[in-house]
Amino acid sequence: MKPTREEALKLFKEYNQSQSLFKHALAVEAVMKTFALKYDEDPEKWGVIGLVHDLDYEKFPDQHCIMTRKILEENGWPEDYIRAIESHGWGICTDTKPEHIMEKVLYATDELTGLIVTSTLVRPDKNLHELKVKSVLKKWKDKRFAAGVDRDVIQKGANMIGIELPDLIAECIEAMKSVASELELDGNR
Repeated sequence: MKPTREEALKLFKEYNQSQSLFKHALAVEAVMKTFALKYDEDPEKWGVIGLVHDLDYEKFPDQHCIMTRKILEENGWPEDYIRAIESHGWGICTDTKPEHIMEKVLYATDELTGLIVTSTLVRPDKNLHELKVKSVLKKWKDKRFAAGVDRDVIQKGANMIGIELPDLIAECIEAMKSVASELELDGNR
């Protein structure tokens, strides 16, 4: 069984009501699809994984990634999807180390999308299309800004992928522009 985006959305909405978590899922989905194309992989598969990576977070925050495995297994999802999602919690809530490039990208970009969103929200125009890498890097250095974003995880993930941090940020910003309107970061609010 290859889960479709529609199935992933339905499952996500079954376990989550939070609009901010949904926007985060859309951001990670967009980033994962972009990186899949870069690595000549399946963008639909990577996107679906990005979409449901925090499936259990709203209802089971203390069992994050663990309950996602259970839910996805019960719904017949393939092991490689489950393992990829589980690995994004490596060192935080799971012992599953990212090994496949898909897993490494999810690990590296999950937290980074949050930093990019927050960096956009503090801009007067709230427009992701105008956000520059140097602005995100400036915010990166201020540990009080978006204090919940684990910069060590992002850096570790970038190292796993073999990409410099500014390049990772640039690629994530570019990918997220495709969903800027859905994220309400298009300057039209």
